[in-house]
Amino acid sequence: MPRCICAALWGLALCMAGPSQGPQQCISGIYPHLAMFNDEDECGTGAVVAWAGRLWVITYAPHKPRGSSDKLYEIDASLTQTIRPESIGGTPANRMVHRESQQLFLGPYVIDRQRNVRVIPYAKMFGRPTANARHLTDPKNKIYCATMEEGLYAIDVRSLAVEELWADQQRRQGRHSDLPGSHGKGLYSGQGRLIYANNGEQGAAAMRDPTTVSGALAEWDGAQDSWTVVRRQQFTEVTGPGGIFGSEDPAADPIWSIGWDHRSLVLMVLDEGEWHSYRLPKGSHSYDGAHGWNTEWPRIREIGEDDLLMTMHGLFWRFPRGFRPGSARGLRARSAYLKVVGDFCRWREHVVFGCDDTARSEFLNKRRAKGEIAAPRSQSNLWFVEPEKISSFGAVRAVGGLWVHEDVPAGTVTEPFLVDGFDRRGLHLAHSGGTPRSLVIEVDPDGGGRWRSWRAVTLPGAAEGGYQWVELPAALEAAWMRLRVKADMVGALAYAHLSNPHDRPASSAARFDGLARRGAKAVVGGPIRARGGKKTSLTLAAQRPSASGVDDVGCYELDIDADKGGLVLVRSAEPGLHEFTLAKTKIPADVVSVDAASVLFVDDAGNRWRLPNAQGAAAEPALGSARVVREVATERDLLHVGGTFYELPAENAGGFRKLRPVASHDFLVHDFCSYRGMLVISGVRPDAAGAHIVRSDDLRAALWVGAIDDLWDLGRPRGRGGPWSGTAVRAGERSDPYLMTGYGDKTCRLSHDLDRPVEFTMEADLCGDGRWVEVDSFAVPAGEGLTHALPEAWSAYWVRFYVDADCEADAVFVYR
Repeated sequence: MPRCICAALWGLALCMAGPSQGPQQCISGIYPHLAMFNDEDECGTGAVVAWAGRLWVITYAPHKPRGSSDKLYEIDASLTQTIRPESIGGTPANRMVHRESQQLFLGPYVIDRQRNVRVIPYAKMFGRPTANARHLTDPKNKIYCATMEEGLYAIDVRSLAVEELWADQQRRQGRHSDLPGSHGKGLYSGQGRLIYANNGEQGAAAMRDPTTVSGALAEWDGAQDSWTVVRRQQFTEVTGPGGIFGSEDPAADPIWSIGWDHRSLVLMVLDEGEWHSYRLPKGSHSYDGAHGWNTEWPRIREIGEDDLLMTMHGLFWRFPRGFRPGSARGLRARSAYLKVVGDFCRWREHVVFGCDDTARSEFLNKRRAKGEIAAPRSQSNLWFVEPEKISSFGAVRAVGGLWVHEDVPAGTVTEPFLVDGFDRRGLHLAHSGGTPRSLVIEVDPDGGGRWRSWRAVTLPGAAEGGYQWVELPAALEAAWMRLRVKADMVGALAYAHLSNPHDRPASSAARFDGLARRGAKAVVGGPIRARGGKKTSLTLAAQRPSASGVDDVGCYELDIDADKGGLVLVRSAEPGLHEFTLAKTKIPADVVSVDAASVLFVDDAGNRWRLPNAQGAAAEPALGSARVVREVATERDLLHVGGTFYELPAENAGGFRKLRPVASHDFLVHDFCSYRGMLVISGVRPDAAGAHIVRSDDLRAALWVGAIDDLWDLGRPRGRGGPWSGTAVRAGERSDPYLMTGYGDKTCRLSHDLDRPVEFTMEADLCGDGRWVEVDSFAVPAGEGLTHALPEAWSAYWVRFYVDADCEADAVFVYR
């Protein structure tokens, strides 16, 4: 990722700008002046395309089939942003280059090589356009456009005449499709068929339960009166080697579609007229909502490298151009990310990601711990990343299952599950049947489809635990894994935890040096918020500690100064703004507690969760309560407790059970939020300086600014804690759950105060679904206790303990 000031583009802007424009400020790959705003509940980036010597961008509102305040943006090489007057808004995410007519179809806009823009009004093509595809029978003269509510249109590329083939479900008149699911995403044509994907579902269950059956992948031959459902499951991207241009050899090229269910990701491949399926692990659960809202157009796109780039469920993936059955190798996770990415493309020296950064509406993503914060104006920005940096963000940790507590019939052979590219590969196997069950683990060494038996496993009956953990050694040549069973299995579980070593240092990168250290008495903080209404600034109610408590310094606004080419922080003279900011951005108190064991968080449903403490004994807060939970990208929260930032999915995507640690540190973070695509933090040293620090001219206020994905370099996740520390416990009584997922080196210390051995039993939530499995037991001797180092590849979401005798017990983990 570009560090501090992006030298390459800074220099480009300087040498190519006109006489009235100086260099534009770049912060961690984000140009604040390129931020895009609308007047809707959300402002996501629907598509980003390099075309006719320009970068073209469209934004979208959440549900506007007739248009909105969103714009079509044109950006030139000097990074001058022009809002095109033809803009009509809406909820567009479609993009396609029609080779024969040399036109870019982008949302409702048609752009030729001379940058002339024509518009297809929503009165002619109603709906939320989600994807384009080449026409099955007249590709030289027509293209398809699909809408999110399953509308399908044929467009004449020259006259722009529109023919309605299937009516959008929001229209009462016309021929409606019989497709299940809702919230359409991808469209692509080839092998004599048109492929459509959607990833949502209507109904109350989909709004709260991510395991709800949802979405569909379907195909149509262009003549039948109905679609054929390929798979009833959530799918998003549909594409092939031709990408944005469509297939050059539609008869021979494969077609790929990526989707998921509650178990794992699912990759479908259409090759020589037949569909083939593969499963991949997930990096994040923030996308898992069955309603389809949480997943903003994952893509498989050309970025000028040997492999394509895929974004899906919080991981960047290498996607081989020739991926198909018999040549299914080279698909690998590159790194983890936190941004919500709607689209991306290669433009000049960078990959440009269009993001979904700050929304006026929290939609379903509300929590008591977040407090009541006045809504910001919806806004997003672009993120410029050097291609080689894409592999250097978050350490890869991925999870996924073939079975998740489900019945499996005799003779089942699972779909292939990806294990290639991971150094640590652990597989949890379990069942709830009364008698032992056997299965065989088979591996495909190189993606060639030549399977061989690797290991036979016999699981004990449920009375003996019914569980076994299997590690796939790093030396094992295995691109894919699958399971074969002979007899019926009840409540079967096959769930993998995969990772690569945490090679990030524990210390923070230099870009964070301006933040105040924990326990510091000299610090500039205060609550912050991006302003609402028509405003484009951020307010800081600046505060400093004093001998009598906390002093209010005054109200400041962070905004763009066009003459200076970057961010400025100026004292505000607006009446009442300081009081409004304090009242409407209030930081809730007593959201978490810290005891001798660990950090304790109690969620809105009363569930207790224990987390590691990365900072040791609590320091006296210099500025009072600090922010614990806040939305930092649309429908994504950051949790900050005990010196660790976590990604916290919405409740409808798994909530606290699906927590993912991001980074640990020793700084004082008072407040944080998103603004103009950046992460903004208050809690800065008064003397701080540097590219990531914006200071007021009176030197009384300052803020740290960067990218959300800078947090990966804040320090690798670590900490100490557990469910018990000198805790009085009763025999058979379960402890609180304690977080384990996402940590590397893990050691557990068990002890008690009795004069005889005590049996400690460890249970684990292996899938993050609240289903507990007994995974180990320890006879802990009196006096000296017991230290247990967990295997490097072994992991779970949460662990808990119980003992066989009343005692005072310790169960403490150290994550290094």
